[in-house]
Amino acid sequence: MRRTHILTAVLALAAGLLSGAPTALAADPPAPKLAADTYTWKNARIDGGGFVPGIVFNRSEKNLAYARTDIGGAYRWQESSKTWTPLLDSVGWEDWGHTGVVSIATDSVDPNRVYAAVGTYTNSWDPKNGAVMRSSDRGASWRKANLPFKLGGNMPGRGMGERLAVDPNRNSVLYLGAPSGKGLWRSTDSGTTWSQVANFPNAGNYAQDPSDTSGYASDNQGIVWVTFDESTGTSGNATKTVYVGVADKDNAVYRSTDAGATWQRLAGQPTGQLAHKGVLDAKNGHLYLAYSDKGGPYDGGKGRLWRYATGTGTWTNISPVAEADTFYGFSGLTVDRQKPGTVMATAYSAWWPDTQIFRSTDSGATWTKAWDYTSYPNRENRYTMDVSSSPWLTWGANPQPPEQTPKLGWMTEALEIDPFDSNRMMYGTGATIYGTENLGNWDGGGKFTVKPMVRGLEETAVNDLASPPSGAPLLSALGDIGGFRHTDLTKVPSMMFTQPNFTTTTSLDFAESNPDTVVRTGNLDSGPHIAFSTDNGANWFAGTDPSGVSGGGTVAAAADGSRFVWSPEGAGVHHATGFGTSWQASGGIPAGAIVEADRVDPKTFYGFKSGKFYVSTDGGATFKASPATGLPSGDSVRFKALPGGKGDVWLAGGATDGAYGLWHSTDGGSSFTKLPDVEQADTVGFGKAAPGASYQTLYTSAKIGGVRGIFRSTDKGASWTRINDDAHQWGWTGAAITGDPRVYGRVYVSTNGRGVVYGDSSGGGTTDPGPGPGPAPTGACKVTYKVTGQWTGGFQADVQLANTGTSAWSGWSLNWTFPDGQKLTQAWNAEAAQSGSAVTAKNVGWNGNVAAGSSVSFGFTANWSGTNTKPAAFRLGEQTCTVV
Repeated sequence: MRRTHILTAVLALAAGLLSGAPTALAADPPAPKLAADTYTWKNARIDGGGFVPGIVFNRSEKNLAYARTDIGGAYRWQESSKTWTPLLDSVGWEDWGHTGVVSIATDSVDPNRVYAAVGTYTNSWDPKNGAVMRSSDRGASWRKANLPFKLGGNMPGRGMGERLAVDPNRNSVLYLGAPSGKGLWRSTDSGTTWSQVANFPNAGNYAQDPSDTSGYASDNQGIVWVTFDESTGTSGNATKTVYVGVADKDNAVYRSTDAGATWQRLAGQPTGQLAHKGVLDAKNGHLYLAYSDKGGPYDGGKGRLWRYATGTGTWTNISPVAEADTFYGFSGLTVDRQKPGTVMATAYSAWWPDTQIFRSTDSGATWTKAWDYTSYPNRENRYTMDVSSSPWLTWGANPQPPEQTPKLGWMTEALEIDPFDSNRMMYGTGATIYGTENLGNWDGGGKFTVKPMVRGLEETAVNDLASPPSGAPLLSALGDIGGFRHTDLTKVPSMMFTQPNFTTTTSLDFAESNPDTVVRTGNLDSGPHIAFSTDNGANWFAGTDPSGVSGGGTVAAAADGSRFVWSPEGAGVHHATGFGTSWQASGGIPAGAIVEADRVDPKTFYGFKSGKFYVSTDGGATFKASPATGLPSGDSVRFKALPGGKGDVWLAGGATDGAYGLWHSTDGGSSFTKLPDVEQADTVGFGKAAPGASYQTLYTSAKIGGVRGIFRSTDKGASWTRINDDAHQWGWTGAAITGDPRVYGRVYVSTNGRGVVYGDSSGGGTTDPGPGPGPAPTGACKVTYKVTGQWTGGFQADVQLANTGTSAWSGWSLNWTFPDGQKLTQAWNAEAAQSGSAVTAKNVGWNGNVAAGSSVSFGFTANWSGTNTKPAAFRLGEQTCTVV
């Protein structure tokens, strides 16, 4: 069973890196040498990998939809490519909690407007309050209204909702349901300011576990959904009837019939369970409610579905099965806006043998199921599953009936029928978004096809990364789904690491001089916590645990792969010769130490714990504490030894209330020198040396020159280049970083919920320096110019430039003129500049070579007003291109 992210890395962060006050300095350090570089950022494709608790369609514009994730931001659906576009990558380090999205709302009066209620934890793990983000360009840019309380995108109950709603008649009015007893809040100025609805009578009282001293499971889940009855308002006037769901088993639903001036508990309502969702079919006057005995998203043992007649006040139990026969709660809930009376719901907490989806076409009077038993344990499905685009969703499993693989899902709290297309449905699971585009087959006796609809949505939490000098360019250690071997960064790997399948991989390493030897450690409910590979991570076999091991911890492989040192949870540091069949306790090093290997000497290993650096020169049998002083006193530290340099060690980490930065040792850890220009650093990694440089390129997630970002140095830290920008920050990036030893400028960055991000420099991204600018391209060319999205004041366009001649290009520069005064704001996969109405787009380093018959694509965003006429002509050097 898979569980979404509790994120121990974040807990350590909240406890250490973001606590206390900045250290006072006797004098300002010398200003660092800083530069900037233009990078192209992409995800190493995994497609999904985490819990998607909310999907929201706009009710007035076709194909406009949003998805929210618990820790990985929000996304907008791109119909032309059937992909999701990330919207919150601009969230920075200090506001990392704002990558957790507890609710999202799209404005049906003005579809350009979208809102996100953000904040990850309501307890001390997230040091900052929540906020409501508002956008007038569909999430391309945001403004923020800070709230006086916290929000919990990754808290219990996060699948209920939506807690944030826009009045469908007067769209300047929004409501937000708060957790922690903070009540109901309202904005009357399109989310700019917020105030509590003082007369709302119930702030909720349900907590998953009131005895939890951490505050995680003991928080009051509060106000959990807001639903408007649009039929009770007129355009420009506030909707009169508003329903609100409260986490209170005896008083779950309230209503106002005077636009929020007064509120009453809805009379006659069922009690004893929580109303996860409240969805209104205004045409038929039915409010549907999905109930569970628990708040979810994991738990829930009983449930019911109810229908409330808004005109008569009549309650009807429309549960598809008797409550006594449920072993799950209901949560996912949707109605077909094209076919009133059609309603669907999910058994969100039916982990085994599978989730269940129910469908009614007569307002809940009768139901059919997505699957049912023929003769137990055999089952008949109304659907077929096609996971060829994300084959790892089978988990490499071979279960016994009635369980099947791939599963229809689990944690299925998000379920939506497209309001413009009765054939399209999407639903979220604990690992992906599934969907169908032939849902109508359900009622016709045929089978509908379920496929992942998740491309572009990357939601893994990354614990460790490795880029070996040969074999696969990227190996990853991930939360929830273990990790992957990427042989092609642009393709989804066929399977995660298996044999064994760790629920979370905590650490991995390879032998520097024998990179086919790889080791990983991780967490597993029952089974081994270490695994080995002799073919670069393609296949694995389990090792044997020493006594007492309870979690993966960290692991290191000798430079030649002959031995390993392991620091697991629950047991002290151990060492083994060979593949971990017989472990021996290591001496001289405390339990819980972080361990790494020297990349040259196979008998040298290193460790760090509580401010002390440890060194072993006998293969991990014994360690000695280094005399080095001045290192961070806590354990929020990552360190690595330089490939090819014996005893060359870099250490990053610390906390704002003590030592914090980047240290370098050239004597095997006997002494360290702190780099004066690096104010804070949390990761360190190495990649291919720059052309003409003798030392490998350094990468770090750090604060340098007062700026937080991802930095690169090609001169051993004497100067630094920031390689990300404010639009690409991804919240917290403090778990791991590595360059690519084969591709100069390429870097792999860990995120806490946005997967593995990798960047290529406009001046790099190739194994060798790219060719200089060649002669101006000659021969024929063709341009396809397509506006892929347009909103008030802005638009996005994709341009494909095809070489239709007979000679290859080695560099290109495309020119055009905007006819209506459009102004560029951002470009990707090209260097673009504008002077007046004239625009020039040039290749970046990695896409200058275009063979005859091939093409290259780039995109941009721009502002417009009045009209947005497409350019009529494009020129490539002196050549006029054909325009499509």
